Amino acid sequence: MSTQNGARPNGRGFPGGFLWGVATAAYQIEGAVSEGGRGPSIWDTFSHTPGKIARGDTGDIACDGYHRLEGDLDLVAELGVGAYRFSVAWPRVQPGGSGAANEEGLDYYRRLVDGLGERGIEPVVTLYHWDLPQPLEDAGGWPRRETAERFADYAALVAGALGGRVRRWITLNEPWVAATLGYRWGMHAPGRSDAAAASASTHHLLLAHGLALQSLRATLPAGCEVGITLDMAGVRALDEEVRAVAEQEEATRNWIFLDPVLTGSYPTTLSEPFRVPAQLVEAGDMATISAPIDFLGLNYYTSANLRRRELAEELLLGEERLRYHPEVVSVVGEGTACTATGWRIDPDGLYELLVALHKRAPGLPLYVTENGMAAEDYADPEGGIDDVERIAYLRDHLEACGRAIEEGVDLRGYFCWSLLDNFEWAAGYQKRFGLVYVDYPSQRRIPKQSARLYAEVARSNRLPPPG
Repeated sequence: MSTQNGARPNGRGFPGGFLWGVATAAYQIEGAVSEGGRGPSIWDTFSHTPGKIARGDTGDIACDGYHRLEGDLDLVAELGVGAYRFSVAWPRVQPGGSGAANEEGLDYYRRLVDGLGERGIEPVVTLYHWDLPQPLEDAGGWPRRETAERFADYAALVAGALGGRVRRWITLNEPWVAATLGYRWGMHAPGRSDAAAASASTHHLLLAHGLALQSLRATLPAGCEVGITLDMAGVRALDEEVRAVAEQEEATRNWIFLDPVLTGSYPTTLSEPFRVPAQLVEAGDMATISAPIDFLGLNYYTSANLRRRELAEELLLGEERLRYHPEVVSVVGEGTACTATGWRIDPDGLYELLVALHKRAPGLPLYVTENGMAAEDYADPEGGIDDVERIAYLRDHLEACGRAIEEGVDLRGYFCWSLLDNFEWAAGYQKRFGLVYVDYPSQRRIPKQSARLYAEVARSNRLPPPG
C-alpha cells in the first residue's frame, strides 16, 4: 500500500550500500579569497561588479569555511552521512590558472580530506564548480580551446595531491549553467552575453571534461571512479502543439551535455542558438569527450510544464528559458508549491528524469549529486529553525528516488544541497538552502529540523513514515 505520490505509510528503505551525502561548493562557503596564495576567480570579479549580485553581496567571507574547517566537518559527522561532496577552488590551487601548484592551497584540501577520513566520511571531489581563475578569463575564458587544456593540467595536479585518499571524482559541475548563464545570458560570472562565446564554451567545457578524464585516469590509483555532474530539469508538453518546442527545450536543457558524453555527438534537436558550429569540433574531440565514465551525477531542482501562451491561465514560470520560443510559456498550476527562488516543486520530475537517464544510459550508475530547496528560514525566539517546507520537500524527493529504484534505476546515492546556508551566486545571501542555518554576522551554525530528519535517514538508510 502506498499513499499519494508513492509515499509509504510505514516508511521506505533504500538498498544496502546506498550513499547518503551532503554537498557544498568552494566559492559559496570558503571565503578567505586573498589568503593562502589564492588568486582571483571570475566570481570574485563578477560579485564586485555593481548591480550583479543581490544587495551587493560577495563571496569574500561567505561561511568562512576556510577558517572553520574542523567545526564544519564535525557538522557533517553529526549528520551521520557517508559522504561529503565539495569542490576544489581552481584559483586556490593555480592562482594564475596554469603552472606549478600552490602547495598552500593544496594543503587546505589535504586537511579537508584527512579530516573526513578521520571521521569515517568519504570525500567526493568536484574539480570545477564555476570558479575559473580570472587570468584565464582575461585570456579568453571557456570560449578559448586552451582553457580546456589548462583544466586538464589542473586536474592532474589535484589528483596527484589527493588521489590516494579520494575514490570518487567529478570533473565538472553543471556546465550548462557555466556556458548558458555565464556566457550566453550574462546572469552569472563572467557576465558575458555572447551567443558565439556560449556555443564555444559548451564545446570547450565538454572537451575539458574529456581531457581531465584522461589526466585523472593517468594519475589516480586503480579503483578510483570518475564522472560528471549535469543539471537537468523536467520538461513536459501540456499541449500537443508545443511538443516540438518541448523536445527542443529538453535537448537544449538536458541532452546538450549528456549526449556528447554518452554518444559522442550533439543532439540533432537543439534549437538554433544552442548549436555548436562544426568548425569548433576538431578531429578526435568527440572521442575524447565520450570516453567511458564510471557514473553520472544529476543535479535536480525543478521542472517546466509548457503551454501555448494564449491557452495559459496559470501563473507563468521560467520564461527566460523559453526566450527563443515567445509563443510558448512555462506555467505553474493552481496550488503548485514553489521554493523561495520561485522554482516549481516537482518531485515527479526527479522520478521521470531518473527513469529517462536509466533508459538513455543503461548500466551507468547514477547519483543525485544535488537536490534541495531555498526557503525563508529564520530562528524562532528559542533559537530553533523549524523548516517544515524543506522537510516536506526532502520527503517527497526521497520518495521519488525510491520509486525510481523500484523501477530498476541504478541509483547509488543522494547528496542534499546544501550542508550550510551560503552565498547563492547572483542571489547573494538571501536564499537559504542549508540543512544548517548560518547566522552570517556571527558565523554561528544552527542545525535546522530538516538536518535532524536527514540524519535519521542517513543513519537508518530509511525514510521514516510521516508524522
